Amino acid sequence: MPPALPNIPMFSFFKKKPKEEPPVVVAEPAPLITVPASPAPVVATPAIATTVTAPAPVAELKPASTEVVVPQAPEPEQKRSWLSRLKAGLAKTSSNLTTLFIGARIDDDLYEELEAALLTSDAGVEATQFLLDGLKKKVKEDKLTDAEQVKAALKGLLLELLTPLQKPLELGRYQPLVMMITGVNGAGKTTTIGKLAKHMQTHQQSVLLAAGDTFRAAAREQLTIWGERNNVTVISQESGDPAAVAFDAVASARARGTDVVMVDTAGRLPTQLHLMEELKKIKRVIAKGMDGAPQEVLLIIDGNTGQNALAQVKAFDDALQLTGLVITKLDGTAKGGVLAAIAKNRPVPVYFIGIGEQIEDLQPFNAQEFVDALLS
Repeated sequence: MPPALPNIPMFSFFKKKPKEEPPVVVAEPAPLITVPASPAPVVATPAIATTVTAPAPVAELKPASTEVVVPQAPEPEQKRSWLSRLKAGLAKTSSNLTTLFIGARIDDDLYEELEAALLTSDAGVEATQFLLDGLKKKVKEDKLTDAEQVKAALKGLLLELLTPLQKPLELGRYQPLVMMITGVNGAGKTTTIGKLAKHMQTHQQSVLLAAGDTFRAAAREQLTIWGERNNVTVISQESGDPAAVAFDAVASARARGTDVVMVDTAGRLPTQLHLMEELKKIKRVIAKGMDGAPQEVLLIIDGNTGQNALAQVKAFDDALQLTGLVITKLDGTAKGGVLAAIAKNRPVPVYFIGIGEQIEDLQPFNAQEFVDALLS
């Protein structure tokens, strides 16, 4: 398998290797994606049939021999558009940090102002101390005397801190891939599910949605609207048991040969212990429907909640063993430093970040892009 390149793609795919052809490598500039053999082909059409013919469970797929497939690289204009939106979304956080270095002298006053700015951006005490200690050491060892040099050193330290959070979401390893979506009220779970479904369809993945939020009156209808918009089947029950909805969705997806199942859940606070226990029950019931499922347990976080986001990560991770995060509503926030707090205290991978309401405003997290937007 060729070594991974630094520009990590949104998804990694696993497809069946043709017997008669050797591994194929398509040249740069796009990132490499490894694909193990699969006993069931990837469904090319984004639509999901609403009827089941000859239902039969699809066995869980295990990686076998691999071939390298390189998807088409994003258009330069699309990439520039995303980076400009990211920079604009983080402008408030960026302004609090970068203005300190304009004409600044490298002294204790600068460090005190930087500490205050980092704490204000919700980087947290541990991450702030890590960055300040590393910066002081770097200034001393490299004899930095210019404010721009110090800012560049801070960028390097922040990139080192955030890079472990960068990880691609792998598709195709299981049939189906079952994703359980959790979060507090108002974090944007249902909207994020709709955006993720659309993204996956662009990568030739068929999707099925499970309306497991049976408490909020409009939740099922909201998810159904996203399903109709994306031509995706939605499994729901009026006033039903969310665990039963999830189980039915997994069984239906296995019978249809669907690639991805996303199970929506009702918003809840980590302090609502009985509701956290319900999440554990949903996860157990999904596992009864398919060994090893759910393979992905995602927490959706509102980027404006700041340090409270870290408390949410800790609570949901303790209860469910999270596999990834999606951070929404980063546009216009002055609390973008919360990713540093998460990286230092509970480094759960950040799969996606969102900076707006449009489909294209949800993109895979890239540490280098994030740091550049924050400290440009």
